[in-house]
Amino acid sequence: MDQPMHRFHALFAQLGLPSDELGIRQFITQDASLAPDVKLDDAAFWTPAQATFLREALVQDADWAEQVDQLNEALHGQESK
Repeated sequence: MDQPMHRFHALFAQLGLPSDELGIRQFITQDASLAPDVKLDDAAFWTPAQATFLREALVQDADWAEQVDQLNEALHGQESK
């Protein structure tokens, strides 16, 4: 199995968010959860630049796509599977 190009905490750093374990956990559990019908890049808490980055990572199947998928699942409480 190939190793991912980037680690999950690096995605948070790329998005300008706290990228330590506590900061990631807090963001996912307290600050940002999504209803099942809300697309990741449509969430109200992203800046326009963050939303564009997330959208393009998925559309272009970029190096970040795996971590963006992981973030999507985490924010949807695993309901997006």
